[in-house]
Amino acid sequence: MNELEKKFFEQMKEIYYRADKEIGYKATRFLQMLSEMGGVATAVSLVSKPGATDGFIKLWENQRLDLSVEALVLKEEYKELFSEEIRTACANRLKEYGFNYNG
Repeated sequence: MNELEKKFFEQMKEIYYRADKEIGYKATRFLQMLSEMGGVATAVSLVSKPGATDGFIKLWENQRLDLSVEALVLKEEYKELFSEEIRTACANRLKEYGFNYNG
């Protein structure tokens, strides 16, 4: 795992802890996937699924899509970790749920 992948992994853990602390959402399956697969593979797995995940819906219901994997993937600093197809899927899902991502 290179430094950028490590940083992404740490940011993935951070969104888990922030969701728990700020809206009381414990995404235990997300944390399990993260420990088993790592950050990048977990992100790709989650955003490649058709439709939104339960966790994404929970964040949307609480108006906290800023804590979504999709928003994290779209950060400019992580662009090289993901294909254009994955980044487009993230942008489309956020747009579909009314989240205006500014980078």
